Amino acid sequence: MSQTVGERILRRLIAWGIPRIYGYPGDGINGILGGFHAVGDELEFIQTRHEELASFQACAHAKFTGQTGVCMSTSGPGAVHLLNGLYDARLDHQPVVAIVGQQARSSLGADYQQEVDLVTLYKDVAREFVQVLNVPAQTDLLIDRALRVAAASRSVTAIIVPNDVQELEYAEPSRTHGEVFSSVGYAAPRTMPDPADLECAAGVLNAGAKVAMLIGQGAIRAASEVRETAELLGCGVAKALNGKAALPDDLPYVTGGIGLLGTKPSYEMMENCDTLLMVGTNFPYAEWLPEPGQARCVQIDIDGRLIGMRYPTEVGLVGDAALTLKLLNERLERKQDRSWREGIESGVTRWWEILDERAGEDADPLNPERVFHELSLRLPDRAILTSDSGSATNWWARQVRVREGMMCALSGTLATMCPAVPYAVAAKFAHPDRPVIAAIGDGAMQMIGINSLIDVARYRDRWQNQTLVVCVLHNDDLNQVTWEQRVMSGDARLNASQQLPSFDYAGYARLLGLEGIRVDSPDGVGEAWDRGLSAGRPALLEFITDPEVPPLPPHIRFDQAKGMAKAIANRDPASGRMIREALKGKLAEFIER
Repeated sequence: MSQTVGERILRRLIAWGIPRIYGYPGDGINGILGGFHAVGDELEFIQTRHEELASFQACAHAKFTGQTGVCMSTSGPGAVHLLNGLYDARLDHQPVVAIVGQQARSSLGADYQQEVDLVTLYKDVAREFVQVLNVPAQTDLLIDRALRVAAASRSVTAIIVPNDVQELEYAEPSRTHGEVFSSVGYAAPRTMPDPADLECAAGVLNAGAKVAMLIGQGAIRAASEVRETAELLGCGVAKALNGKAALPDDLPYVTGGIGLLGTKPSYEMMENCDTLLMVGTNFPYAEWLPEPGQARCVQIDIDGRLIGMRYPTEVGLVGDAALTLKLLNERLERKQDRSWREGIESGVTRWWEILDERAGEDADPLNPERVFHELSLRLPDRAILTSDSGSATNWWARQVRVREGMMCALSGTLATMCPAVPYAVAAKFAHPDRPVIAAIGDGAMQMIGINSLIDVARYRDRWQNQTLVVCVLHNDDLNQVTWEQRVMSGDARLNASQQLPSFDYAGYARLLGLEGIRVDSPDGVGEAWDRGLSAGRPALLEFITDPEVPPLPPHIRFDQAKGMAKAIANRDPASGRMIREALKGKLAEFIER
């Protein structure tokens, strides 16, 4: 039977096992949308409130399933709106395919309505593969290549489809010169290093007396191998933020995060180690890694282009993290002197005590650290956690203790605002039986989170387990930037840029038929989490938090402390509270002299 190109695109996606497409309609993709009538329940179209939400959800689908995510938009403005989520996927190395409409071929070049040079626009974000579908015989080829390249390169690809082509009758390519045939399917290879390189790496690691491990999202499916390596080397394990769920936080030698959002044990381990093993991480901040020349380094990464880029590397092993570690562990000698490990474990124990103390400190009205401390005590098994970018990320990164079987995701490299709630929606579609918890600040919630909450209300009945809790830190301040202004530039808070209009987030959730809980008392924090997690429907918890609780890094350099002092001297409107909260946070014990 005949079919249009639009229908053929959908049927080819079905053949690849794609379960759903996230998108928003428009006349630039009418020919593809019409194909959904023919394919029925074989492929879902999930309508989001904004195209940016669609690309975030496609990215999150890839993060939470390991499979390629697909998003779709109309031409012109719709294609522009996809870009933020697509860059999120590209920078975090996630396979996502974008299918975007375009004006009819005959109108291109005429400055026609919604005409945008989409190949040029997408050439960076979809640098591995972006093509225009010009004739029906290209359909299978372009769908196949876009999906295959996205999976093989762990990147974003894009197909641009003029709307007149979508309506044409599909035709198979003919067996003539210039025609190309294609097929469905991609199987990832088993990538492993050369045995000689493994021997060299083992030699470096066996020689080290104070070994540190740093793991990222590339180690998420190598937890058991990482544990064995850490046991053999007697080392501690720090985690880049994208790798928060790569190893449970209840292991005594897991030092937690690294960097500005990291922990003191991770900082001290990096400052004092003589050997560094990096696994599946592209952590970019040199100031939080050992001094160049301090440590001998072995790096494992599936992408050879990333080897040796962040720290001077003595041995680079290109390969899958689990397989490479398995082969490496066979060559490692168990270290008999465990004093280095014992010191790390002692530091980790003390750090959790410090965080417990800080969470219990008073604030006006709520200490944001307490919000996440109380959540951590109540995390349900197999929970999926998402976070936005902002000061909420600081507390999420440090206070939440991830257990085995949990999953976490955020915009790691792009560090964009707004993905927390759409990530949570995608997590629910991918794993409808699992509880999901999203953490977001009021700035990102106002920007696009409240729109994504409409999707939560719309699709909740589709999910077997309706537990989806959105935690909003309501402080009427773009808090992360406020603190960056103070610490990095020594500037006082600028109310014109930083102050947010107040909004009734819990009341808005209730208007949508969700559970909405507002909390402004410390005694109500734990109870609110209990209510939200047991509500039997999606819930929004609005915590009225103090914006003057400083998101202290694990170690403050003198120039950072000087910047904060300058902000105070410049008559920051909250200077008195800044000093009080910083002292309560034990600022002095972190300052480098």
